[in-house]
Amino acid sequence: MAGSRTPLVGVLALQGDFREHALVLRGLGADVVHVRRPEELAAVDGLILPGGESSVQDKLSRTFGLAEPLKQAIRSGLPVYGTCAGLIMLADRIVGGIAGQQSLGGLDVTVRRNAFGSQLDSFETDLDVPVLGDEPVHAVFIRAPVVDTVGPAATALASLADGRVVAVEQGNLLGTSFHPEVTGDIRFHAYFLDRVRAHAG
Repeated sequence: MAGSRTPLVGVLALQGDFREHALVLRGLGADVVHVRRPEELAAVDGLILPGGESSVQDKLSRTFGLAEPLKQAIRSGLPVYGTCAGLIMLADRIVGGIAGQQSLGGLDVTVRRNAFGSQLDSFETDLDVPVLGDEPVHAVFIRAPVVDTVGPAATALASLADGRVVAVEQGNLLGTSFHPEVTGDIRFHAYFLDRVRAHAG
């Protein structure tokens, strides 16, 4: 790809808050496509797996014939950013999944579903994220997962005050337990887009 071309970023659009991610990405100057079919996935320079319901996204990705192409894209180095349910989809190991739930894998982490309880237990807090600068990130957690263990291949980027990890990266993969697409803080998306541009270039 020529370095001057605007990156094309896909947002998995099977379920969840994919529209909010698309708005943030367009605001940052990326071209965006909603991904529902393998041919749409094949065209993108990077991909976001949005929040929503991870077990539903898992089932739909298999129904639409996307699960295996997604796994192959992750293995081949496609930059992928998963938020909330998307983090669960990227995790190598899931605690608290429903019967038969599968993940795409790629992140050497164990993620616990619904770690903070129901929708009523959603909360907001400020996080220190050194890779994004000195200003804290205001994070919104909605029926959020948490990273129980970070394997040797992955790196923790942010933790709650009690030490529980809520943001990780590994190679071209990025995952957060929270929803930066709803707060107006675009730094995680910008950080991801830098990765997409470097990979595409």
